[in-house]
Amino acid sequence: MALSSKDSFEDLHLNIDDLETRTSIEQRTVENSIESIFATCMGRNRLRETFPLHRTRHISYLYRGLRQLSDSYECLDASRPWLCYWIIHSLNLLGEKLSNEHQLQIGRFLKSVQDEAGGFAGNIGQMAHLADTYAAVSAICSLDLPECFEMIDCNALAEFIRSVKHEDGSICMHKDGELDVRGAYCATVAASLCGVMDKELFSNTAEWIAKCQTYEGGFGSQPGTEAHGGYTFCALAALILLNRTELIDLDQLLNWAVHRQMKFEGGFQGRTNKMVDGCYSFWQGGIFPLIHHVMSRQNAKLDENCWLFDQTSLQDYILLCCQYPSGGLIDKPGKSRDYYHTCYCLSGLSVSQHCFSGSKKVQGDPNNLLEPTHPVFNICVKKVGPALKYFNKKSVFVVENNDKDDSSDT
Repeated sequence: MALSSKDSFEDLHLNIDDLETRTSIEQRTVENSIESIFATCMGRNRLRETFPLHRTRHISYLYRGLRQLSDSYECLDASRPWLCYWIIHSLNLLGEKLSNEHQLQIGRFLKSVQDEAGGFAGNIGQMAHLADTYAAVSAICSLDLPECFEMIDCNALAEFIRSVKHEDGSICMHKDGELDVRGAYCATVAASLCGVMDKELFSNTAEWIAKCQTYEGGFGSQPGTEAHGGYTFCALAALILLNRTELIDLDQLLNWAVHRQMKFEGGFQGRTNKMVDGCYSFWQGGIFPLIHHVMSRQNAKLDENCWLFDQTSLQDYILLCCQYPSGGLIDKPGKSRDYYHTCYCLSGLSVSQHCFSGSKKVQGDPNNLLEPTHPVFNICVKKVGPALKYFNKKSVFVVENNDKDDSSDT
């Protein structure tokens, strides 16, 4: 949606019949709230150059989270590596460099939750979990100190992944735990970054992931479940790491993905008939660089200066509707800020600003430009190289029958 080209929002509102449901009422409420924000900006005849990213406020909010969390985060006691990752990655995107002292403190904490089984736990004394392992590895690779890289036991990590993998290729999140496509993504990312990727470790995994694609085109958590943005990103990213994207219907995936961007709000929904949510700025918006990568390798004719979604509208939604006044980012107007949404709103904003060719699309103040994030790992691009170099990994991809290194394209 281009704000400057619309005198009325009426034709963009959800078009529903006379049947009122709880969902349609909530959708209309969200649209009215967002319309008020958009109309206020237009009514003041403001130019996009005046829509700033409140960088200083966000940085201050993130540093507070490193020092001390409020009681509301008690429910995330088993997710402390995630809090480290969300905060570190957000600071990196904003161009803020952590002190060596901060980095070492974070590294020591993450080492303390590394289980003897090889993976990382959510907190001290808890069992290893693939989600926390992904978060811990991503957080450590987002730091700048080799001393922190040394804290990962890569061989034990490979053994942990092997212990939670089934013969059909599916991967549990933890021993005897839930089974979904997140396991495949978390495992392939951790293995790729730490240099322990091999064919045997992920035998049949790509085939199992492909079974999770639904009739809509997106991917569910398991075969036979509903397509969802987070699972779809995880599935496609894992298949790219495994170099097996030929197993899926890419055209149907693209069709599903483009229809998840909300016509009125500009942001993304996670599933069909759901409301906009700022976190899907990455989980859905981040799918498009991956699709672009796969299509470009199939010699498709694509504009390298843009992705296949409306980058302008997404940036408008994030900048105008998702910034909490005193710092941090949110799901949608009226919601509370948190580190999860701060991370993924900023990640989505970064995706929408940086294009395949290296060109940039920056809405609002030119100073809104963030650091580019790697579209597969979702850690800053400039952090990927040092980590891979340390772990002696020449390519972030398993390459079979192909001499080309995919990592240079993605």
